[in-house]
Amino acid sequence: MTKMPVQPLLPTCQVCDLLHLRAKQTPDRVFAMFVPGDQWSYAQTLDEVRRSAAGMQQLGVQPGELVLVWLGNGPDALRTMLAINYLGAVAVPINTAYRGALLEHVLSNTAASLMICDGRLLDRLAGAQLARLRRVVVMGPERMDIAGVELLGGELLLADSEPEPISCEVQPWDNAVVIYTSGTTGPSKGVLSSYLHLWTTATAFRHLDDSDRSLVSLPLYHIGGVLGYYCALLTGGSLVLVESFSVSRFWQVVREYGVTSTGLLGVMLPFLLKQSPFQGDREHSLRSVLVAPLDEGASAFAERFGVDIYTEYNMTELCMPLFSEANPGVLGTCGRLREGVELRIVDEHDFEVPVGAVGELIVRSEHPWALSHGYLNNLEATARAWRNGWFHTGDAFRCDADGNYFFVDRLKDALRRRGENISSFEVEAAILAHPAVREVAVVGVPSEVAEDEVMAVLALAPNQELSPEQLIEFLKPRLADFMIPRYLRFMQELPKTPTHKVLKHELRGQGVTADSWDREGSEIVVRRQRLEVRS
Repeated sequence: MTKMPVQPLLPTCQVCDLLHLRAKQTPDRVFAMFVPGDQWSYAQTLDEVRRSAAGMQQLGVQPGELVLVWLGNGPDALRTMLAINYLGAVAVPINTAYRGALLEHVLSNTAASLMICDGRLLDRLAGAQLARLRRVVVMGPERMDIAGVELLGGELLLADSEPEPISCEVQPWDNAVVIYTSGTTGPSKGVLSSYLHLWTTATAFRHLDDSDRSLVSLPLYHIGGVLGYYCALLTGGSLVLVESFSVSRFWQVVREYGVTSTGLLGVMLPFLLKQSPFQGDREHSLRSVLVAPLDEGASAFAERFGVDIYTEYNMTELCMPLFSEANPGVLGTCGRLREGVELRIVDEHDFEVPVGAVGELIVRSEHPWALSHGYLNNLEATARAWRNGWFHTGDAFRCDADGNYFFVDRLKDALRRRGENISSFEVEAAILAHPAVREVAVVGVPSEVAEDEVMAVLALAPNQELSPEQLIEFLKPRLADFMIPRYLRFMQELPKTPTHKVLKHELRGQGVTADSWDREGSEIVVRRQRLEVRS
């Protein structure tokens, strides 16, 4: 007799199912609190999402369709992201700092026809190449004519009606979100994330349960922001959503809203440590903090504020393959290998290096769909990242004999500044658009606080003149604020290999030289457009 194959036990991981489950089990429990603003119980969240989903159905949104979400953190963004998934469609949140070529790339790569947009960002669409974008639902009172686009009022997504059943069942392996992450040899890539990918990543946070209230300060176009609300939904806990991280208001929000957990990445932790100590430093509800990197400041933070510290390693494409126990005693570790994931540290030919040696970290999972399954409409980048059946992180690591993993450096040509991944390729492309620039190399140099500062080393075309101030003004409408270089260095010729490739490692090693121009010492101001939550 032939045995029937055993069907895998798949978890409840789809947003629609989780929303109904929580609203049935704990309808009155708080799910989301907004700073500033209201709060939603699980029952109210389901109602808000269903109303928004009904409005999207009236616009013809179908399962599997990509819907662009260009909103800052707040009720509109959370409601919209959940409603898109409720219908089995795919949410594509866009960085609210994007403009120019970066924005046009996302529009082209997705070929999406519908966008939900904060009205304060509309002017960036005017004059842009919009690909297949045809309708924009505008949240807020702002209006302006945009050629070829129909503008619709945000009240459509607050309709007092019920959604119709969708045409197919949403599966755990279906795409939930597409998150754009910085490119290295090309433009930013759209990372495909299934519900199983989100579920596998969220289950790494094994220290969280339904009693936790997590402070989410990362934007919802960042995988950390998406995981913030997804983890709460998965555990049955709650979240506090703020527009962005604020040093001055951090402890006020923690105390006022009863926050028990949060993540502090990059410069966040040292900024908080710099605040003057006071008698009530331990008078708060915070219990656990996820920090990266794990440096000397982490133990000082734990001691001063009386919290448990955890650390991890992750990328948008991964499923948190490294996670630590509470208060790890090994300085600099990214944690240990989690169950269900395989890791290797390899040389340039994918052969494993000895214990303690440095090589590239590559990852795969024992279970299907636990990692991202590729990049949107980019088969070449997908094949390159997944060569030989392993995902190649582009990060240099080492592992000690006790199984502790340590991040060493980036192999790939990308930077990270204050929590934002930056593609040197995209910054270089924007600078090269200036007619006076002949060649440019963008590298990361050490910051006084943490992570990188952006330096551009450039050579001008013959008989051309260009001041640092002129170049920065040229870049302002073309780059996100966090991508605009802090340092500029002009050279007659950039150092190159015999095959005419720029020696970026040499420029990176030289760092900030005496002849480098520092934007922070000038009168030029580069500020991010803040999308404060509307009252």
